[in-house]
Amino acid sequence: MSVDPPFRSDIVGSFLRPESVKRARADHEAGLLDDAQLRVVENTAIVELIARQREAGLRAVTDGEFRRAWWHYDFYDGLDGVAVVDSDHGIQFTGANTKNKVLRVTDRIGFSAEHPFLQHFAYLRENAPAGLLPKMTIPSPTVLHFRLDADAVTTGAYADHEAAFDDLAAAYRDAIAAFYAAGCRYLQFDDTAWAYLCSATELEKAAARGIRTEGLAERYAALINASLAGKPDDMVVTTHVCRGNFRSTWISSGGYEPVAEQLLGNTAFDGYFLEYDSERAGGFEPLRFLPRGDKTVVLGLITSKSGELEDRAAIARRIEEAAAFAPLEQLALSPQCGFASTEEGNVLTEEQQWAKVREVVAIADDVWK
Repeated sequence: MSVDPPFRSDIVGSFLRPESVKRARADHEAGLLDDAQLRVVENTAIVELIARQREAGLRAVTDGEFRRAWWHYDFYDGLDGVAVVDSDHGIQFTGANTKNKVLRVTDRIGFSAEHPFLQHFAYLRENAPAGLLPKMTIPSPTVLHFRLDADAVTTGAYADHEAAFDDLAAAYRDAIAAFYAAGCRYLQFDDTAWAYLCSATELEKAAARGIRTEGLAERYAALINASLAGKPDDMVVTTHVCRGNFRSTWISSGGYEPVAEQLLGNTAFDGYFLEYDSERAGGFEPLRFLPRGDKTVVLGLITSKSGELEDRAAIARRIEEAAAFAPLEQLALSPQCGFASTEEGNVLTEEQQWAKVREVVAIADDVWK
């Protein structure tokens, strides 16, 4: 088994919210619970979640994103100069729509030492047992740019959307430094933008929003590297490339070939969680761009979108197929995404969720024994 993360059996981050958290959040929204009372319920559920992750055999543990409504908006809303606001539209998935919320850039972008996610990580770290590594997940800077509507920048601080890149990268450098100071050694940037760059349909939508799509992969690689500049050597930062994950639906289709050279070969991430649970992800050939050495690709071969368990022998064969393009020692296994990228969660039960996690651990133990 690998000594440093990503581990041979790993997770993306989010888990189905237990009923206690769902009820508490609804009561909080209705004014029946205050912030402190909600936090007590969340704390209890997170401690129980950590224990379940340990029992399942995981070596990295998260807080399940139990304190969030969204995998991305909650973090962005805590940045200086960024707000999540009501709108007449949300995010369109295949057969489903999210709540009508969008991003606005209202001032210079920055990261504050008061960002609530720092306290979220502190609680996770305090309650992670010895021998388990607390993992923190945050959305990537690229997603903030890609999700902006044409009229989303309401400040004169930036001439256009990409003019915010320098401040955005600086905010992420400050975030990395703050998480490191809080004891974080395993951080993950969750990212839908790279998957959207693989989809002609999503590129057309982006162009309609005023995004300059030509050469965008190169500019995103530069933004990522500027964000990671100065990262401590003993801190692992990975990324998860997501094709959309809301109530078991999806957004993007298309193999990784259009972005693989930039993503795998030219970004400074330590590891890449790539979704490979359906034909929409294409083949393993793009893995040839993974540099030989210490970087890891975590194959998301186990779907989090349904409760049906995969055939273990079939998954082992797919790992073998991937190893034709990247060394087996640089590969690992995980679910293709989290189980609840938003608080609504995917369409499966908690027991099915844990069966999936145990399946990941068992297959990895067998393949990399």
